Amino acid sequence: MATQYDADVIVIGSGALGSNAAYELARQGKDVIILEAGERIPRWKIVENFRTSGRKSNFNAPYPNQPWAPTSYEEKYIDSVGEFEFRPGMLKLVGGTTWHWAAATWRYTPNDMKLYSTYGVGRDWPIDYEELEPYYVRAEKALGVSGSDTEDQSGHNQRPWPPRSEPYPVPPEGETYYFRRLKARIGAEGYQFLHEPNARTVQPWDGRPACSGNNNCMPVCPIGAMYSGDVHADHAVRAGARLLTDATAYHLEKGDGGKIIAVHYRSSNGDDVRLTAKAFIVAAHGLETPKLLLMSDVANSSDQVGRNLMDHTGISLQFLADEPLWSGRGQVQQGGIFNWRDGDFRREHAAIKHALGNAVPNEIVTRRLLDNLIVGPELDERIRHDAARFVSITTTFETLPHAHNTVRPSRKYKDALGIPMLEVDYRVDGYLERAARVAKQDFANFVRIMNGTVIEDDSGWQNRDHLMGTVIMGEKAETSVVNGECRTWDHDNLFLATTGVIPASGVINPTLSGVALSIRIADILAREV
Repeated sequence: MATQYDADVIVIGSGALGSNAAYELARQGKDVIILEAGERIPRWKIVENFRTSGRKSNFNAPYPNQPWAPTSYEEKYIDSVGEFEFRPGMLKLVGGTTWHWAAATWRYTPNDMKLYSTYGVGRDWPIDYEELEPYYVRAEKALGVSGSDTEDQSGHNQRPWPPRSEPYPVPPEGETYYFRRLKARIGAEGYQFLHEPNARTVQPWDGRPACSGNNNCMPVCPIGAMYSGDVHADHAVRAGARLLTDATAYHLEKGDGGKIIAVHYRSSNGDDVRLTAKAFIVAAHGLETPKLLLMSDVANSSDQVGRNLMDHTGISLQFLADEPLWSGRGQVQQGGIFNWRDGDFRREHAAIKHALGNAVPNEIVTRRLLDNLIVGPELDERIRHDAARFVSITTTFETLPHAHNTVRPSRKYKDALGIPMLEVDYRVDGYLERAARVAKQDFANFVRIMNGTVIEDDSGWQNRDHLMGTVIMGEKAETSVVNGECRTWDHDNLFLATTGVIPASGVINPTLSGVALSIRIADILAREV
């Protein structure tokens, strides 16, 4: 008698990665269920929440923060026990955290993926760039990525790199005045400025309008020009997938032969539900995915689940230039300085990315002036003066995987469903600290070139919301959680669609790579179920 299943594949998480995998499976005729801990919320409501909020700098604030599906800024969601407050800005709702990203969609380079082989540090990916390249193409088309085909994205200003089999689906947007002036002056002293490929389409794409420069990418694009994961959650539903909200997965059930046979989820009204499937994809973010595996006692024969946590931990610089630059017009981030993306220096210190922040600076400027007791007509004049000259540099660093950087189910706190929250122990290493010294030399140069007045050049370590390594990919079952297919070594029907599989972080945003890997997972599973 044939076994009856609730679905061919169950996808846990409706963010960009999970929803792209679900859509690819559903459009190939597979029966798919998507589980999402949070709820669906319309864009207009998020925009309204932002406009009426007094917490404009809190990018999680416009989003639902339920006791059973908290955002990461909920006080007890992350118990950070490491060197600094590790608290990335993650969301729980249909579409996931790409509701409030800056939409940077870089590819890794071949050297990024072979860090150990090339430079003798960190780990290698178990797959080559050439294997992932066709999936990068598909991911860029899915997200409507806007990019330049002529730049050397390694920062060496030699030939277009990394190799591409197809051009970007959408051309790059025009450079803002802010970007052009910084590029003209700082670039004249040898700093390499690159356009940042991004998922803010500049022409109608897949039902989304062209970007109109609202400068609201974080916390929410008011018109939906910027890609967010709900796009493919909706595509998946139209293709036949079933999306279940208010459904927090808390246990993966093992069966005979090392198979995962069911997932158990809990809802806010107290229901406990068991669902069976032929295969499972865990597509929660890089902290929640290992938590679910650890609570379920699955996929951890290597003892690597929840270890090797990497973020692109960074620092920042803020200063006032000697000329009006008018940041805050157009998208919040357009590109940056990439002299330190790749090279033999990576044997000694981390790669470095200097991103040019282009968000409206009025709140930061005003708070600083009020703190200095500037009020009345002088306040109005100074806001206009300082906001026009404001420069923000957000610097990120490549990080290495270390077993002592961990995420675990919390031993102190539980959510409203009785499910443990998170405990994170994260520390930076000398590889990153040496890079920070180089970056601060660059900071001094930027300020000198622009005849700047420093506002902040010693920010301390900062979160960058790029969660990698916690369910690490590798060549051997003894030292990794998944293989090059993102299939867990211990359970051949359990796949992990999360940036947590990434074993070598590079210095670029990992989301596009995560989507590419997720589409690849779907292709593999479509042949097997």
